[in-house]
Amino acid sequence: MKTFLKILAGVVVALLLFVASAVTTIDYTPYRDMDYYREWKENIGAVRMLADTAGQPLRAGWAKANITPPQPGPMAGYGNRWGKPYESVHDSVYVRAIFLDNGLTQAAIVAADLLIIPPTVTEALKERLPSVGLTFGQVFLGATHSHNSIGGWGDTITGELFAGDYDPAVVDRIADAMIRAIQIAKDKRETVEVGYMQVQDTTDIRNRLTGEKATIDPWVRNLLMRGAGGQTALLSSYAAHSTTLDSKTMALSRDYAGALVDSLESGESDFAMFLAGAVGSMGPREVGETEFGQVAHQADGVEGAIQSKIGEIVAQPVYVLESFTVMLPLREPTPRLNTTWALRPWVFRWAFGDYPSFVKALRVGNVLMVGLPCDFSGELMAELSKYATARGLQLMVTSFDGAYAGYITDDRHFDKNLYETVTMSWFGPYNGAYFSEVVRDVVDVMSF
Repeated sequence: MKTFLKILAGVVVALLLFVASAVTTIDYTPYRDMDYYREWKENIGAVRMLADTAGQPLRAGWAKANITPPQPGPMAGYGNRWGKPYESVHDSVYVRAIFLDNGLTQAAIVAADLLIIPPTVTEALKERLPSVGLTFGQVFLGATHSHNSIGGWGDTITGELFAGDYDPAVVDRIADAMIRAIQIAKDKRETVEVGYMQVQDTTDIRNRLTGEKATIDPWVRNLLMRGAGGQTALLSSYAAHSTTLDSKTMALSRDYAGALVDSLESGESDFAMFLAGAVGSMGPREVGETEFGQVAHQADGVEGAIQSKIGEIVAQPVYVLESFTVMLPLREPTPRLNTTWALRPWVFRWAFGDYPSFVKALRVGNVLMVGLPCDFSGELMAELSKYATARGLQLMVTSFDGAYAGYITDDRHFDKNLYETVTMSWFGPYNGAYFSEVVRDVVDVMSF
């Protein structure tokens, strides 16, 4: 009996030591007092724009490449699927690219019909970019955020939970398709005129975090390019999550973003691209009797908003083109167990990996696109848009820029025991304020 009690005591002590090494409390030190904040200020302060940013009239080309696998593989989007393979293809998935050139600089916008732009794909893309004459700082990345697209791209424990067993061939297929689309778009470039339009759509978006009466980001933001031959490309961004399809739907699909792009290409534009906007806390309305009926309803609603104002877009020559990518330091990762306790950084790196975060910026004329490594909250957009407008810029903030740091919500909600604020909150408090300041800093640099 004494031997058993000694063994039991040893097990208890070992368990307590493990818990002590793995669990901590949340650090509430104000972000402006932290080293990572000072490092960010140094990073953004080192960014310098060209003295003469106005080059020749902008030229652009566009293209897409299919990334639908030859046979079913794991589907990414919902953890409760456990990486099961999709059972059918409802609609194919693509990467799309727009290549931009004003004689002084070049840039590319790349969007993928994926849950996120996985860090594994980002690393593979970096290796391939010299083949098309670009650096990583010249490529603006974004995703449609479909929860019914291909998986197999996550090489960490958490990545495999949400995207199924890791397969390097999937990463290569996506990165190769990105390069192919960029090269085709580059070869097709011609002089274009550019116009911007934003239109409200309050009927197809809801605040899924705090309810119907809470803040939403209702703007559909659109960048139109028209070539000399009359061909047009339309880049649209909206904040409603691409979660119209639920976890029980095992068909490969781009969700409502894909249906929207298809409809736009059938009527409003020769080429269309969709980038998920500030999707944090923002959900679709999900109106319809079937899952794909809801997809069609959501897409029709957003397209209707675009149709109501697309005729008012004034396209004109653009000479300004500038882009940069800057590293984004963060607080030490402490994924939360509840509103008090969190896991230590070593546990996060073991489960999530240790990929760096960064911010991407692209200015086309007076339109400024800012890409963030997260599900950025739509609740934060109103003030940021006002800030940019006061400096002569139209702001488009998009999520999933090639890194991923979880959800960034309004700091008012940090202590709420919710999915976005606990399960998907990894880098401590005050990130709503910090990321908002980051965006304002990018606006300041780009408002030359």
